[in-house]
Amino acid sequence: MHTHKLATILGALLLLIGSLTAQAQKQNRSTMKKKILFVVTSHDTKGSTGEKTGYYLSEVSHAWKVLTTAGYEIDFVSPKGGNPPVDGFDLTDPENKEFWENKQYHQKISHSLKPADVRPEEYAAIYYAGGHGAMWDLPDNTAIAGIAAAIYQRNGLVAAVCHGPAGLVNIKLNDGSYLVAGKKINGFSNEEEALVKLTTIVPFLLENKLIERGGQYEKSAPWQTHVTSDQRVITGQNPQSAKAVAEVIRDGLK
Repeated sequence: MHTHKLATILGALLLLIGSLTAQAQKQNRSTMKKKILFVVTSHDTKGSTGEKTGYYLSEVSHAWKVLTTAGYEIDFVSPKGGNPPVDGFDLTDPENKEFWENKQYHQKISHSLKPADVRPEEYAAIYYAGGHGAMWDLPDNTAIAGIAAAIYQRNGLVAAVCHGPAGLVNIKLNDGSYLVAGKKINGFSNEEEALVKLTTIVPFLLENKLIERGGQYEKSAPWQTHVTSDQRVITGQNPQSAKAVAEVIRDGLK
């Protein structure tokens, strides 16, 4: 009788320990999944024009607001690390102002990580902010492309907005295929590039390159919010789409 009782108690204890271990592992996984990596450009000049560029502030701040509100911590990486150049500097935009005046995050973005400092396994998602600078230094940055591929292949999300998808065009997966191939994809349109009069200045037209890489490119009229999500790749067309891209990232990570 006593043996039977002991066995029952022991069985219950083992079940409890198993349940607590599973819970701890789940909790550990969810805390690990609480980080998102933002990619920003280190490039500060629009071709031969002499005009300054960089990452577009609202494409960082609007996404930052959505994702930090949802409880995610954000780290920043740029090709050169350190303090990246900023464009679209408008502090009348409330999110821009809030981000720029947040001491913790101002410190983080002005001391962005170098690609070698990044451990891909720490991140649930990677998000490429745009700004024209992205067209020059993100497409051929193999280190950041490798980080994005690693995050994606661990079931993470890859996202980009405006000119940010320039960072996606040369990402290859383990099977040798391009990340964007066969997926619905989005990014700054040829019409929008023509409207800002930079068609002949940028190294390539983003819309054309995404199609060339096998992406099923889709778009809306210029400056309209447009977000495309397909197989854990989330892309937005223009600065107006940054917040909506972040909302799809947030919902996709739930």
